[in-house]
Amino acid sequence: MAIEIPFEKSSEIYKLNEIAKQANGSAWVQEGETVLLATVTVDELGGSDDDFLPLTVQYIEKSYSVGKIPGGYIKREGKPSDFETLTSRVVDRAIRPLFPKGFNYPVQLTVYVLSADENADLQALALKSASSALYVSNLPVRKSISAVRIGRIDNQFIVNPTADEKSKSTLDLFVAGSKSELLMIEMRSIGKTEGELRVENALPEADLIEALNLASETLSAMNSKYEEEFDKVARESLELKLVEKELPEGLEKFVEENYSEALKESLTQLAQSERAMILVNIAREIVGREDTPEEWEEKTVLEVLQARKKVIMRAMVLNDGVRADGRGIRDVRPITIETNVLPKVHGSCLFTRGQTQALVTLTMGTTEDGQMFEELSEGIAPQFESFMVHYNFPGFSVGEASRIRPVGRRELGHGNLAKRALDASLKEQEGFTVRLVSEILESNGSSSMATVCGGSLALRAGGQATSGLIAGVAMGMITEDDKYAVLTDIMGLEDHDGDMDFKVAGPREGITALQMDIKLGGISPEVLAEALNQAKDARSHILGIMEEAESNIVVNRDILPKVEEFKISTKKVVDVLGQGGKTIKGIVDNFDVKVDIDRENGGIRVVGRKSQNVKDATAEIKRIADDRKPSDIYSQGMRFTGAVKSMTKFGAFIDLPLGGDGLLHISKISKGRVNSVEDVLSVGEKLEVEVVAVKGHKIELKRVGL
Repeated sequence: MAIEIPFEKSSEIYKLNEIAKQANGSAWVQEGETVLLATVTVDELGGSDDDFLPLTVQYIEKSYSVGKIPGGYIKREGKPSDFETLTSRVVDRAIRPLFPKGFNYPVQLTVYVLSADENADLQALALKSASSALYVSNLPVRKSISAVRIGRIDNQFIVNPTADEKSKSTLDLFVAGSKSELLMIEMRSIGKTEGELRVENALPEADLIEALNLASETLSAMNSKYEEEFDKVARESLELKLVEKELPEGLEKFVEENYSEALKESLTQLAQSERAMILVNIAREIVGREDTPEEWEEKTVLEVLQARKKVIMRAMVLNDGVRADGRGIRDVRPITIETNVLPKVHGSCLFTRGQTQALVTLTMGTTEDGQMFEELSEGIAPQFESFMVHYNFPGFSVGEASRIRPVGRRELGHGNLAKRALDASLKEQEGFTVRLVSEILESNGSSSMATVCGGSLALRAGGQATSGLIAGVAMGMITEDDKYAVLTDIMGLEDHDGDMDFKVAGPREGITALQMDIKLGGISPEVLAEALNQAKDARSHILGIMEEAESNIVVNRDILPKVEEFKISTKKVVDVLGQGGKTIKGIVDNFDVKVDIDRENGGIRVVGRKSQNVKDATAEIKRIADDRKPSDIYSQGMRFTGAVKSMTKFGAFIDLPLGGDGLLHISKISKGRVNSVEDVLSVGEKLEVEVVAVKGHKIELKRVGL
């Protein structure tokens, strides 16, 4: 039986546990002409003793959903696209908090896009589908979550904007939550073009809170409807045993009384690998004591030590306002910045904040260097991405001896966040592709925000026009009962043992990108406002340091790509093209440039990776297109260096740099008698000549020195 749930702009039709019935739960969801199928399965025999949920989420787009056969040599869906990977990550982050503590059975959640129209919000539908399949399954989850997208046009917020409204919106705010809690937030401001300039639309903090309140109200109404309908068809929950750690008697008290000071000291070791080794050594010491009971195994002791370390860290913050590294809750770690540290790179920045260090590089390319991608919501035609941010996180950045792995979901997610933060500040440059690469060389918290700061300065170090510098900072929170503390510029320890991960990027005026994952199960508007304003103060502090570094930038313009735009007479376009395109192809090959020609108005655009090549190619095109008469260009006495173009019995024709050619008569080649031109000159040879006379279209030359 289909369930229809009406909303203001559309209605959703659900077929629950009717399709793919052997799965633990399934949801066939249709909105308009878009259809998704979500399934959830669990391995009831695969539970372990670890307090960890092995959840795997896969969002998969089928090419047939838009009437298309996959491109490439292999005609079937293969490696997930970036959008598929990022959407899988979004669903995972929102769904994971729903499972009860101690649920450790492997869960597979799969979402297929079976039919898609161009107006579909596939990310929002993917999350709704996954949540509904989980809700009606026989797993112990009975909380509906959904997603809402908020746009902004002419300073008015719009709930779930249509495709046309999205194209006009200056805000893209994606919020996932239940009827009473916000679980995940992703936001970006969208730069809009006015004339030739790209306008930054940073969202003020107060406006963001207003938008989040609207999203919260919408989510509450949506999820109430879902739960009311889904309860009717939900399967009875399986009786699965949840992991409950039963610690040996006396172990926790023993650690608290004897090792609290040692654990407090370990917190000062900021590197993750160093802290981990200290805890391992303490655990081994405890196990090796003569008075230690046999049931106190090293693994169990280590878990108790980690739990006690967490309690100590949180108490230091809440009771004393002091963090593990000695900072106050509002303090930003020391920052150092170096720009253009790589001589042959278009732009580079080495950004270090505490024990987090990012080397961000800028590379400029032409249109052909853009990343081609396909999105179901954009139809069949491929799209091209002209601004890319790639983030790499090698194991050595956290002291791990691990091999360099392929790009994972985390790397894609962090790169995408940095791109969203910087995109609104980058002024459009037609014909160019911009690529930033962030190499994380050291990490102890918020390497994605270091990427934002380093990326903004790398753009400036490469001479790129931006509307302003963008800084990013990671915020956190620790709360116990009625006490809470919002932390500025969190490190890895505070991220792991804290209650919130809240990344904010933007200029002083507002926010260009935001990402929030809440472990608490909800956050009040008042606390959120406090966190946003505290982040604003931190951004202002960081921007001050970045502005000082920017003032010392020396741009190496000699290695930067260049573009030249000019017009020629439409009558000369055919000469520039040459027979069968031979002339223009020669220019492109010889100077390694790209040339666009508008036949209707004579517009020429020359783009190249090297400035000098662009200048030389431009000069050559202008020479060919010069429609002036020789008498308008040349006069008696002018001297040039020209190459021998061809030879005859009576002389040689010299290719002149201002266009055309002139005749160097055999009598004007040498002081002595010349019997044959070939005895003295060769084709391609360069020599200095002087204009003797200009007669109509004929230019007579003599060799300089006669």
